[in-house]
Amino acid sequence: MSEKIRLLYYALWYAHPLFELGIGTLMLRRGLHRKFPFFFGYIATQLVSFAVLFGARGHYATFFYASWIEAAISVALGFGVIHEVFVDVFRSFHTLRDLGTVLFKWAGLVMLLVAGVVSVSTNSTDVVPWMQAIITTQRCVRIIQVGMVLFLLFFAHYMGVSRRQQSFGIALGLGSFAMVELILVASFVGNHLANPWMSMVNMAAYNISLMVWVGYCAAKSPAREASSSLFQSQRWEQSLSDIQHPLPADSLIPMFEGMVDRALSRTQPDVPLVREKRAAAAAAGWSADPSSPSLAIPKVVLNSKK
Repeated sequence: MSEKIRLLYYALWYAHPLFELGIGTLMLRRGLHRKFPFFFGYIATQLVSFAVLFGARGHYATFFYASWIEAAISVALGFGVIHEVFVDVFRSFHTLRDLGTVLFKWAGLVMLLVAGVVSVSTNSTDVVPWMQAIITTQRCVRIIQVGMVLFLLFFAHYMGVSRRQQSFGIALGLGSFAMVELILVASFVGNHLANPWMSMVNMAAYNISLMVWVGYCAAKSPAREASSSLFQSQRWEQSLSDIQHPLPADSLIPMFEGMVDRALSRTQPDVPLVREKRAAAAAAGWSADPSSPSLAIPKVVLNSKK
């Protein structure tokens, strides 16, 4: 590595804590650490890991294990950040949010199972099983982050989410960095790109994501949009609510009775009048049949004398 490349490498690396410190300060001042605790923890973890790794530069074993521990913690916090963004996007749709929470739990369980199976079944002598598990889980999280930012790009309008909101900015930064990292991994596996350029491109992409987060944390988040396209999301919400809370079985009887009554009232408009005549005739002691000629002849009770 030449001296110029080395200087550029360290310049990109030293820029990380500067941006992260700015993000943490802005979040504390604006109270965003309470709204996005996992994202704030992710930024704080990156600051601590930089301090540890910078101090362990001369100790290979400490640097090696500290970097892998930081990667594992970042994967867990990154998955939590995805859930935070999802909850904020679906804040007005409680049923959709609950469904998404259940799906996220299952997705996390599936990722752990995939990581365990891949780590056990790998035959590589260069990568130990626990390292393979961390790498597999990290790639799964990166794929979910890319899918999340694509979802927001195409469906944010239906959720009433503005592209100037902090949740959209967090997803945009994570998704952009995840996409670049996946492309770099594919290039490295295909022998198209090697170090140190791979590490430099990765750090430059992370710096761009940090700058995006600084901008979104400094800007004021607008209110949620109230457009006509929200009606479709509300229909999804209502449909899921109906599935989750179905009507009881006995409630169908009054519904059918009301339908029959309305149908009879339309086809026979004089039905209520006939019912009233029958009731009046029964009260007066007349014949109960309104079509009978004896309707106008009252019943006379004769008292026989002995």
